[in-house]
Amino acid sequence: MIKNLVIVESPAKAKTIEGYLGKDFVVKSSFGHVRDLPKDNNAIDVAHGFKPTYVVSSDKREVVAQLRKLAKEADIVWLASDDDREGEAISWHLTEALNLNVEKTRRIVFREITKSAILNAISTPRGIDMDLVNAQQARRILDRLVGFELSPVLWKKIKTGLSAGRVQSVAVRLVVEREREIERHKAEASFRITASFDVQGKTLEAELPAKFKTEAEAQAFLQACVGADYTIENLEKKPLKRSPAPPFTTSTLQQEASRKLYFSVAQTMTVAQRLYEAGKISYMRTDSLNLSQEAIQGATNEINRSFGEQFVKVRHFKTKSAGAQEAHEAIRPTDFSQMVASSDRNEQRLYELIWKRAIASQMADAQIEKTTVTIGISTQPSQKLQATGEVIKFEGFLKVYIESKDDEDEDSANDDVKGMLPPLNVGQGINLRQMLATQRFTRPAARYTEASLVKKLEEMGIGRPSTYAPTISTVQKRGYVEKDNRDGKERKYQVLTLKDDTINTQTKTEITGAEKAKLFPTDTAMVVNDFLVEHFPNVIDYSFTARVEAEFDEIAQGLKEWEFMLDQFYQKFHQRIESSESINRADVSGARELGTDPATGKTILAKLGRYGPYVQLGEENEETGEKPVYASLRKGQFIESLALEDALELFKLPRIVGSLEDKDMTAAIGRFGPYIRHNSKFYSLPKTLDPLQVTAEEAVALIEAKRKADAEKLIKSFDENPDIQVLNGRYGPYIVAGKKNVKIPKGKEPSELTLEECIALADATPEKKGRGGFKKKADAETPAKKKPAAKAKTATAKKKAPAKKAAPKATAAKAAPKKKA
Repeated sequence: MIKNLVIVESPAKAKTIEGYLGKDFVVKSSFGHVRDLPKDNNAIDVAHGFKPTYVVSSDKREVVAQLRKLAKEADIVWLASDDDREGEAISWHLTEALNLNVEKTRRIVFREITKSAILNAISTPRGIDMDLVNAQQARRILDRLVGFELSPVLWKKIKTGLSAGRVQSVAVRLVVEREREIERHKAEASFRITASFDVQGKTLEAELPAKFKTEAEAQAFLQACVGADYTIENLEKKPLKRSPAPPFTTSTLQQEASRKLYFSVAQTMTVAQRLYEAGKISYMRTDSLNLSQEAIQGATNEINRSFGEQFVKVRHFKTKSAGAQEAHEAIRPTDFSQMVASSDRNEQRLYELIWKRAIASQMADAQIEKTTVTIGISTQPSQKLQATGEVIKFEGFLKVYIESKDDEDEDSANDDVKGMLPPLNVGQGINLRQMLATQRFTRPAARYTEASLVKKLEEMGIGRPSTYAPTISTVQKRGYVEKDNRDGKERKYQVLTLKDDTINTQTKTEITGAEKAKLFPTDTAMVVNDFLVEHFPNVIDYSFTARVEAEFDEIAQGLKEWEFMLDQFYQKFHQRIESSESINRADVSGARELGTDPATGKTILAKLGRYGPYVQLGEENEETGEKPVYASLRKGQFIESLALEDALELFKLPRIVGSLEDKDMTAAIGRFGPYIRHNSKFYSLPKTLDPLQVTAEEAVALIEAKRKADAEKLIKSFDENPDIQVLNGRYGPYIVAGKKNVKIPKGKEPSELTLEECIALADATPEKKGRGGFKKKADAETPAKKKPAAKAKTATAKKKAPAKKAAPKATAAKAAPKKKA
């Protein structure tokens, strides 16, 4: 007989909690959600108040059966899923799926996995909060309706396999609009004047506050400075203070981990999840800046011990976000005295970042003295040079932590602590070493990184802490956005130098526009975005999407009925879906006529196809049997901005670069980028090699290097069964048996394995299942599963709107109301 059964979402969380509770408690994991909407059109009964039908996921049936058995034996069942809407929904679904008795079921919540937090939760249980559950249900149902009804429209009007989503499509719109803003940007030149002075053997750097628009103006200024004397006219000292940033929320953690640790948004959340489940940090999905009194005390004690009492300043930060969900805490360590949280490098690095940020938030301001120097020019009394320097009088929080800035924060340099100035006095004459007039250019807005896109979504009130990472991952998985590095372009600029009363002019070069780990839209994104903006403005409207998020918040607070909110949205949305039948597919294809091929006189078109954007030369002629010629666009090229000259270059591919072993080596661009084809095999070209310029020698070297790598990969093969091989992999030797990868047991020498041993090991290895397994059941299908069309232009969508069929059970009305257990 089990006295107490505690159910959590993850095995790691279960293991940590089990260590805090006595022998009277058994802790088990549900491995996330146990029920969801079925992947078909019968999930939501629109006609009867949007009643959802839930089914137990196929991969959770065994888990549910085991938990149901344990729950029947237990005196009390404690539902300990996360303290947010998603966690509340998991607890409610467990209550329904396990048929739990309300009288012997308790809901407990905690924001950190420590012994005191767990025991406190056990002593203060409550019932299921149906307002939180309904907010989660409303989001899930609304997103399902949008996805299931809008995606088939995209299949019909643009191409098969596309998807649309309420938050995802808005995120894509941001990336598309930023790219177009960058494309429209015209760089404007100006000349920046800087001067370097010798002050008793030390260097003083100064700058003219104004910039000159033309080279002639800059030249005239330098000419006027020939033979000038320079004098310190004024020294202005001003005290400054810098205050620390608040402790992390989900979005600010994602942003700072991206800047400082180069983590992706998804990686940040994965690592943070592990730290939370190990009991090292508080809950990582939060939009609150609040710290508990206990946490503040822990932080101030550590500051006192490590730095001294003068470094302590207790602060209470107010959450600015209007949509902040519940009065939760910011992300912080559970024990401020603990400096080492994990032997895993990434976990430790993220923990240190969280520790420093939380500690710094309770530290004193940094006290800084800023000195502004005004330098007079004898030949130009109206023009003044300026120099600034700063001295840190008291480090305060800077002893621990300095917040990083994004590329788009153009004024970030103003927040950095400047260096010290040499000793100076008013009236002091200083000697000019040199003066430069350097040509500079205005920059376009920065492309989004994953983290800066999260920041933008949060600022606009779109999405919540639990949705940021999934949104960023989804837009990339669906092929709308690519995270990529791009090489910059060479640009010339002018530098005028005044030295020893002589002016020299130099033309220099720089690389501009280089990008690292930035988000780029695909052609598909641009076509889909334009279609949605024109025909479904509400779905993709920024303010509308933010209002929907606010309505979810109202449902969570019990201020709005979720069925009413859904009905308001769905009526207008569904009318748009029905009216979309009249939209002409040809009008939304994104195809452009670029011009005429000078050599053949044939028309050149740019189009979006099943495998991406391409250019087409000529049309198919059934009478002559003539077929058009196709070429894929290169990375960074867009249908809407492609020039005829660019298209003509693309048609130079495929090109024969030479021969090897009496067989041609052909350079081309395919679905996965540029490659060399030789003897029916494909060899990807690295970024350093251009398919239009790659030489025969470079192609041979590439092929031979790949052959060598493949030879070293093969440990053993069997002539009698070529489907079985022993290979060297990234994580060590393994067996390939058909489509199955098989581990080699420790102690077995890979090169000595026999065919019989390989077969036996393969037979003992179960088939790898995907999410939900491979069984073709109604509750295991994916919504986009359909027969692929033979050609994109004839693709049709067979999905219909959600059927108006009554759901048998699992509606919010059935659940027990919120109450104290």
